[in-house]
Amino acid sequence: MAQYLITGANRGLGLEFVRQLLARGDRVIAACRHTARASELNQFSGEYPGRLKVLPLEVADPRSIAELAREVAMLELRIDVLINNAGVLTSGETFGEVEAKALSQAFATNAQGPFLLTQALATQLADKARVVAISSGLGSIERTKRFGTPSYNISKAALNMAVRLLGHALAEREIAVLALSPGWVKTDMGGENADLDVSQSVSNMLKVIDALVFDPEAIGQFLGNGGDPLPW
Repeated sequence: MAQYLITGANRGLGLEFVRQLLARGDRVIAACRHTARASELNQFSGEYPGRLKVLPLEVADPRSIAELAREVAMLELRIDVLINNAGVLTSGETFGEVEAKALSQAFATNAQGPFLLTQALATQLADKARVVAISSGLGSIERTKRFGTPSYNISKAALNMAVRLLGHALAEREIAVLALSPGWVKTDMGGENADLDVSQSVSNMLKVIDALVFDPEAIGQFLGNGGDPLPW
């Protein structure tokens, strides 16, 4: 029985990760901004007693990250898999109207947050643990063929670099670090026209995560939800 910590766990991909992991018998620390409003997570706590702990986290706030790390250490929780899932996307951005606030918020949530959280939780990660950051094909510089969602794309490209750096930082303990794209998913962020439903995307990603082992030749790799390498 492995122990997972998932950020942005109150909805979308995060909530589905929690659902599938609990259903198969794993333990989960579910982190989200407003724990009192996370009705489905709190319902899961009743359905899976002793296997789900819900903790507050604002991933863009370094103080909140530090508080979560203190709580995890105080509870002596060892993390086998950390899934940095929380993310934000500002829709409707057009060239000439992109705001500094949107860029800052995207970077703080999508790149800075996962980096600082992984760093803060490093001592609670088990040796040979796995660290996964939910990235996006939109963070691929090579695949960018148009101007769209700039604050999101820039932050996800930065996240991919953060993953590579974290992979090297944690390599001595054989901790595998991965940037993983969920595909185009029918969530609040992806919209109804997306290719994949949430359950299929998460099921696919869990297969990739389950198969992930430390490989010194593939530190901080960037994969699609089928396990295929994506271009940087």
